[in-house]
Amino acid sequence: MTLPERFDRHLASLDLPRGVVLVAVSGGPDSVALLDLLARSPAAAGLVLHVAHVDHGIHPESAAVAESVAAIAKGFGYPAHITRLSLGANASETRAREARYAWLFRLATEVGARLVLTGHHQDDQVETILMRALKGSGPAGLAGILARRGKLVRPLLPFRREELAEHLHGVGVESWTDPANSNPRHHRSWIRNSLLPMLREQTPDVDQRLLGLGRQAAADREAWEALLDRVAGLDLMREANGVSVAATPLKGYDSVVLRALLGALGRRAGVQVGPARAARIERLLVAGRSGAVAELGAGCAAELSFGRLRLFRGAAHLAPWAAVVLEGRSGELTAGGWRFSWRPESAPARLERNPSASWFEAGSYIVRPWRAGDLLRPLGGTGRRLVVRCMQDARIARSRRAAWPVLEFGGRIVWVPGVSRSAHRIPAPGAPALRIDAHLA
Repeated sequence: MTLPERFDRHLASLDLPRGVVLVAVSGGPDSVALLDLLARSPAAAGLVLHVAHVDHGIHPESAAVAESVAAIAKGFGYPAHITRLSLGANASETRAREARYAWLFRLATEVGARLVLTGHHQDDQVETILMRALKGSGPAGLAGILARRGKLVRPLLPFRREELAEHLHGVGVESWTDPANSNPRHHRSWIRNSLLPMLREQTPDVDQRLLGLGRQAAADREAWEALLDRVAGLDLMREANGVSVAATPLKGYDSVVLRALLGALGRRAGVQVGPARAARIERLLVAGRSGAVAELGAGCAAELSFGRLRLFRGAAHLAPWAAVVLEGRSGELTAGGWRFSWRPESAPARLERNPSASWFEAGSYIVRPWRAGDLLRPLGGTGRRLVVRCMQDARIARSRRAAWPVLEFGGRIVWVPGVSRSAHRIPAPGAPALRIDAHLA
């Protein structure tokens, strides 16, 4: 069976959704081979392929490489999206990778792409597993590169670098070889060009052994993650930038089991939880002080609040943000990690007290972060009440309150989304009104 036939069969097994797909093309042989194989694959017929290329601005030839990628995309008849990041010659591999993926996912949102495909292959997997073993990674790290994670898909993982290069040579498609791939100052390049060749001399099947280690580690990781959904009373919930679980069930496990569960929970939240971070979270659970936060580094944290343990990332977005005006008869904007939309709509017969959408008399409304001392008159209640008390009743964790939005009109708070609706600015049932929706972005 030829490489294109094997690739087509593998691509069909991935059951990718139809629609727009970004193909990340560096200009190197691996990603160019991916693009060529996709163009030849009947299984890709339902995919609308867009080429995405990042010129990191690191190598002096990068502008010429970007032009070649644009030409390759044009030859296939695919739209090309190219950006220059100008990171500079001294940028690290890590910085370049983070900047590249950040742009790719932003672009995916802009063009409505359901997936981002990259050219990682089997040799990359071997190198990754060995590199992580040398760093002392646990099972999650030793599992290596995931074939699919959210929007990110790696269709070439079953295929070797050598056969991809041979395919390109056979079809007469040229590509660019990055000199950094053979520079020993880069850790991965040293593993690829120096360490692995020596290991293969002593242990010819070292690649298969490392791949087997990765499969075992992946199975172990999947088992712990599956267990999260089966632990009685854990009540796993997705939240803004993370997840939360009931804290009490976790306290019944010894440290070994608890730390494995916390590692699996961290993966759900997008937070890496190794032994040191797991120990901090364990101390948080033992202390049992509601509202306590354990900083985990890299913008990640754990919080114990209202009997629940939250793991979240990107804590910086919780900082207070500037007030915005909902202008015009309709519109949409994002502020403080929330997405607001508004439009004219007849008022319903009855308003809820804590909805994610509500109706108001026409007017110009302001959205701003909650402030200490804010008051509102709850719908169906008597007198005014501190907004913070309403948030406590709604079990809003302390770390989330500073960025929680309130809707204001004429100096009065008329709504705390998801927490409490005020008795002010209520339209008559069936009357023309302004509907406002608020959701975490």
